[in-house]
Amino acid sequence: MPVEIRIPSAGESITEVTVGTWRVAAGTAVAGDTTLVEIETDKANLEVAAPAAGVLVQQVLASGTVARVGDVVAVFEPGAVGATSAAPPDAPPKAEPVVMPSAARLAAVSGIDTATVAGSGPGGRVLKEDVQRAAKPAAAPAASPPAPVKVMSAGSRQEELVPMTRIRKTIAERLVSAQANAALLTTFNEIDMGPVMALRKRHQESFLAKHGVKLGVMSFFVQAAIEGLKAVPSINAEVRDDAIVYKHYYDIGVAVGGGRGLVVPIIRNAETLSFADVEKTIADFGKRALENRIGLDELQGGTFTISNGGI
Repeated sequence: MPVEIRIPSAGESITEVTVGTWRVAAGTAVAGDTTLVEIETDKANLEVAAPAAGVLVQQVLASGTVARVGDVVAVFEPGAVGATSAAPPDAPPKAEPVVMPSAARLAAVSGIDTATVAGSGPGGRVLKEDVQRAAKPAAAPAASPPAPVKVMSAGSRQEELVPMTRIRKTIAERLVSAQANAALLTTFNEIDMGPVMALRKRHQESFLAKHGVKLGVMSFFVQAAIEGLKAVPSINAEVRDDAIVYKHYYDIGVAVGGGRGLVVPIIRNAETLSFADVEKTIADFGKRALENRIGLDELQGGTFTISNGGI
């Protein structure tokens, strides 16, 4: 017998939500706990999962619909093994790949179609590890950007309209959102980098020979930032609900350019790392960013971010 799936509570202060992306099409057979639809709230996105194995009979609310907690978002039939839509009489229903939530998020960031990923989990479920393997084709070049559309204007002036990739859209949205939702203060302080540059020049050769990586300026920036955060703990804190959380660890985000756009992977517990460890970590991030192999979990949870100043 079909059952109604309702929008769950997302906290006492949240009564209104927006229906996000549907992960499962109507008529699709899924396993229990499979994410059916994302629900967007003011604080975070929630995933509404199938209560048991069965078939999603109907998507009651379309993506983008503003709804309230408790509204019916879907109709689901537990226990059913086939699609509800019409099929050839003797043909077995075609099962859709069951994609775990973490795998779906990583696939969206990596631009991978989960339908092409072979699942290694129970019942053929597509796991995060399966998507990671699919994102590492042997000697695969970085994905080329969409072909530009040239628009001619008056005289010799030309413009190129190039469609953004999915990750570039996400980057743009996040940057704009950060400026719209955060209290921003910009201050400039100049320092003399002469001593640092002289130190690098003096030790560069021995550092490279010993550690196999060049001594860059970013390791100095990371170490300086950590000392500053220790001296002023409130800069390494965040507002969480009605409390301030002071973090006594230092997960430093470092901006690196990738094959598909700017990413900010996190150096975990940077306070425990040496200059060489920091340089090796940043070099590894830069290499994997060009190959589009930075994992979603490596981009989350930073306590402080440093923009890469380059030269």
